[in-house]
Amino acid sequence: MVKRIFKVFSREISGLHQAAYLLAFFSFLSQILALVRDRLFAASFGASHTLDLYYAAFRIPDFIYVSVASMVSISVLIPFFMERIEKDKAEAKKYIDNLFSAFFLIITSVSIIAYILTPALIRLMYPQFTVDHEIIITLTRILLLSPILLGISNFLASITQIFRRFFIYALSPILYNIGIICGVIFLYPTLGIKGVVFGVILGGLLHVGVQVPFVVSRGFFPRIIFRINWRSIRQVLILSLPRTITISSNEIAELFIISLASILSAGSISIFSLSFNLQSVPLSIIGVSYALAAFPILTKLFTNKEETKFAEHMIMVSKHIIFWAMPVTILFIVLRAQIVRVLFGTGNFGWTDTRLTAAALAIFAVALVPQALTMLFVRAYYSRGDTWKPLAMNIFSALIIIVSSFGFVKLYGYWDAFRYFIESLMKVVDVPGGAVLMLPLGYSLGTIVNTILHWIAFEIDFRGFSRAVFGTFFQTFVSSVLMGFASYNILNILGSVFNLNTFTGIFAQGFIAGIVGIGVGIFALLLLGNIEVKEIWKALHRRIWGVEIIGPDPKL
Repeated sequence: MVKRIFKVFSREISGLHQAAYLLAFFSFLSQILALVRDRLFAASFGASHTLDLYYAAFRIPDFIYVSVASMVSISVLIPFFMERIEKDKAEAKKYIDNLFSAFFLIITSVSIIAYILTPALIRLMYPQFTVDHEIIITLTRILLLSPILLGISNFLASITQIFRRFFIYALSPILYNIGIICGVIFLYPTLGIKGVVFGVILGGLLHVGVQVPFVVSRGFFPRIIFRINWRSIRQVLILSLPRTITISSNEIAELFIISLASILSAGSISIFSLSFNLQSVPLSIIGVSYALAAFPILTKLFTNKEETKFAEHMIMVSKHIIFWAMPVTILFIVLRAQIVRVLFGTGNFGWTDTRLTAAALAIFAVALVPQALTMLFVRAYYSRGDTWKPLAMNIFSALIIIVSSFGFVKLYGYWDAFRYFIESLMKVVDVPGGAVLMLPLGYSLGTIVNTILHWIAFEIDFRGFSRAVFGTFFQTFVSSVLMGFASYNILNILGSVFNLNTFTGIFAQGFIAGIVGIGVGIFALLLLGNIEVKEIWKALHRRIWGVEIIGPDPKL
């Protein structure tokens, strides 16, 4: 029985759509668990100061993770590992041991230094939380184990992805969220907020643990060596440094936003984080899944100098991302109140929290398509060994996020006409704490600019990309608007049919409106002759393992 389970876990997945749909399915399961986790947070804490402290404690560990662990991320390591494994497995094992040893030394050293400096950093980042500094310091120090565990897991995931074991990789975030949920349910009642943090560490252990059996079975499990050959690591560091700075710039922008939220009304960090997590559900299912599935193929095409197929592959993946993400954007905007009330409307999560979170979700949703496309663009450049273009564009967009978030908050406070316009548009005129909406507004603006820059750069490198994608963009946009119009009108009709003060009534109203809207959208796509909807329809008639591969699918 154990062997059969391991065989399923270690099964090779070939084909872009097969891998993308598998990743999307497990990403969906992971995001469902993430929503369960956030619902538990909402019920237990509400958008409160306590939950603010929990989210605030993540910023230093998260920064270490994206700035140090990203040096050995999947995007960076796969080309190096792939080249060496195909040539000489023995030399590849030595290379893996050497690189892992260097990474482990660096990330543990940085974590120890951060542990020592945590009190000073917390006081600098959250001057408004004077009374609670000791709590945040304790939580942060516990969470410093997280970047070490997740960094090791990502290192091992590079190996599993080379052999196209996407099933194993897809299980990791599911187990991570299970660990956090266990912390909320079993540890929080006795240990308080520390119990939730210990659940995060449990999730990290599960995240790395699921990768181990397959890597060991292939003989590539790294061991720590003490004589590190730094010269052989130089190439990885040179390539990863721009990527590290790229991701770090985004993390710095988010850190600034969280710090800015800490000086707003209590619960602002929670509202921003919960709404950000909600918009991350479709982003992970669509954007991350397609980008991860496309990366090994793009790398292979570039290595083989197949530039035409490379561009064709990018066009095809971009179309599918737009096809899925555009309708979700419209549905999130139209059904935002129903989504938030169904998922978080329980326990200590009040009506004010619900309305502000729903409004923030709608603002985030506007940037859903751009975020998903940016993930693909960045990986396309990484597959070509070009890390400097994404670096420059992400730093610029991070600056826009920081400046615009701060500027919007100031504008909201001093310009009554602007404040009234935002509150009226988001339907929160009578809701206190609306300044928090300026944070997702600044974030979305910077994200959209980032995507525009990447799109222009890619069009310059591959002439005709925009023209090839525009047809799908136009068709999907038109059908999505019609879908949103239908859903909105059904919402109004059903408002007098169901009791909207109950979970069942809100769920039924949103579900029926969404289903009707989706039906209208699909019908519109068929009338417009959309190719993607026909491809998806064919794929649904086959098992995921037997789906017809569209586009280039080289065997590794």
